[in-house]
Amino acid sequence: MEEKRKSKRLPISLELNVSSVFKQDNVKVGVTDAPVIVTDISKGGIGFESESILPVGYYFNARLEIGSKEAVLYTVVKIIRSYEGENGKTMYGCEFVGFAPVLEYIFDDYEAELK
Repeated sequence: MEEKRKSKRLPISLELNVSSVFKQDNVKVGVTDAPVIVTDISKGGIGFESESILPVGYYFNARLEIGSKEAVLYTVVKIIRSYEGENGKTMYGCEFVGFAPVLEYIFDDYEAELK
């Protein structure tokens, strides 16, 4: 797959549950706690896999705990692409929406932990 991120991808293992996805015009799609495994993260967004089918172009709220310092980010995530992974699960690429640049130090700290 062609790399489209502006920031370096960092491996991570997080679990999320998506209870609903929505569009900007308040169109909601109910999802019954779709289990999500986050596989990588960058300053621009996350990559994850899920057995559930989530619509591209929709958003969801996420709470992410990053690194050993347990920095917690609350952010809105937009699903921008999906494709079938090697394991048969659907892989997703997402971008952070409205993420404050002042919080980018969290990713720098996490990257330093990985080295």
